[in-house]
Amino acid sequence: MYLALAPETLARWQFGITTVYHFLFVPLTISLAALTAGLQTAWVRTEKEKYLRATKFWGKLFLINIAMGVVTGIVQEFQFGMNWSDYSRFVGDIFGAPLAFEALIAFFFESTFIGLWIFGWDKLPKKIHLACIWMVSIGTILSAYFILAANSWMQHPVGYKIDKAKGRAELTDFLAVLTQNTTVAQVFHTLSASFLTGGAFMIGIAAFHLFRKKHISVMKTSLRLGLVTVVIAGLLTAISGDTLGKVMFKQQPMKMAAAEALWDGQDSAPFSIFAYGDVSKGHNTVELSVPGLLSFLADGNFNSHVPGINDTNKAEQQKYGAGDYRPIIPVTFWAFRWMIGFGMASFGVGLAGLWLTRKKFMLPQHLRVGEDEVPNLVLFKNKALSPKLGRLYWLAAIWTLGFPLIANSWGWIFTEMGRQPWVVYGVLKTSAAVSPGVSQTEILISMITFTVLYAVLAVVEVKLLVKYVKAGPPELTEDDLNPPTKIGGETRDADKPMAFSY
Repeated sequence: MYLALAPETLARWQFGITTVYHFLFVPLTISLAALTAGLQTAWVRTEKEKYLRATKFWGKLFLINIAMGVVTGIVQEFQFGMNWSDYSRFVGDIFGAPLAFEALIAFFFESTFIGLWIFGWDKLPKKIHLACIWMVSIGTILSAYFILAANSWMQHPVGYKIDKAKGRAELTDFLAVLTQNTTVAQVFHTLSASFLTGGAFMIGIAAFHLFRKKHISVMKTSLRLGLVTVVIAGLLTAISGDTLGKVMFKQQPMKMAAAEALWDGQDSAPFSIFAYGDVSKGHNTVELSVPGLLSFLADGNFNSHVPGINDTNKAEQQKYGAGDYRPIIPVTFWAFRWMIGFGMASFGVGLAGLWLTRKKFMLPQHLRVGEDEVPNLVLFKNKALSPKLGRLYWLAAIWTLGFPLIANSWGWIFTEMGRQPWVVYGVLKTSAAVSPGVSQTEILISMITFTVLYAVLAVVEVKLLVKYVKAGPPELTEDDLNPPTKIGGETRDADKPMAFSY
């Protein structure tokens, strides 16, 4: 019982719960900002009302999401002082630098220009107003870059030295932290997955409205944009994931071995599709695998040698001293597969949707089959997809909005738990990073408090999203269609109070 409630265990649970919850909003914030900016660009260029209505609809969902992301993200910073003070003391000189840049540069972009965008619909000329949402999008990407640079340093520390007198790590090369291959690969993969998430979000909501034959013009445009985004982002996610895997193979061989439940090093190492391992005996009792595929994924060669869990554990014991350097194998193994599986499921839905809509846009039509009226997909040349297949695709399109969110969560769990027992790989163990003066009771109280608070916020978030999703795109007013041509122009009442655009 004591081990289960040890301060380190509780602190890790608390950080895991709050981080995974916060990371539900991050990918959507990044992608929805850019997709909303793209729709507004289409309106500025073409002046078609459907693009403006789509911009306002998706922009509203983006604002709800970013507000929740900011609120939940603040808690992350508090925990460094609450539960991880020894970590903060040891690496604060390095870890604090990219976080400071994130606040001073990226968050400044987001907070300043998002205010101008929200309140500037009837105050700013179209092109200046459009530039504001693009600046918000740039800010979200910069924010992700700096935070991922900090996390990548924990995965592969570079550009630092240990001051033994002070007992802390000190930054020597900030550029190395920002540009190392771990950072570049992780940023590439995270941004790709973010757009996969935003595209699937668009597909699911657009399919929901089209299934009900509501807001057809706007939702047809949104669905096509979501499908194209998911397919492109899905391909980039796979490519970036392969790149990140090769980096991981060289820098964290234990994580690669744990991801595949590869206990003993092998030439032509297999990729496990399914495995059930006996951790106490250090081998798999059941395994279904593809020969040589893991070697290719790790090193680009089907015959390369991949170190196993047992080999790597012994090597790390010789390098770092006695101890168990294995992560929780079932968690890393299945988290890796759920990340890939749910992510690629959305890619598959997007690919199928692009094919189905390639000539004549599909809409659900209601045909009577037996005693039941079921939706069907009408395609080009009056040919129809099977009613059952039609219904299956529309349901899959609606449900796919949640698939990348699940994939992102398990991907983050894999990234962090696969590094254990290190909080900074090869430099600082997690057990040495926890706050020494915080008791089990104190951590437990704060963990329960935050978990309950986040549960309440989740209810608020879902209710807001459901409310505005069901409401659909807003009807346009004359002011929407004719914004001012210059700042402070005569097209608006100067005494009119500034108001939220929605």
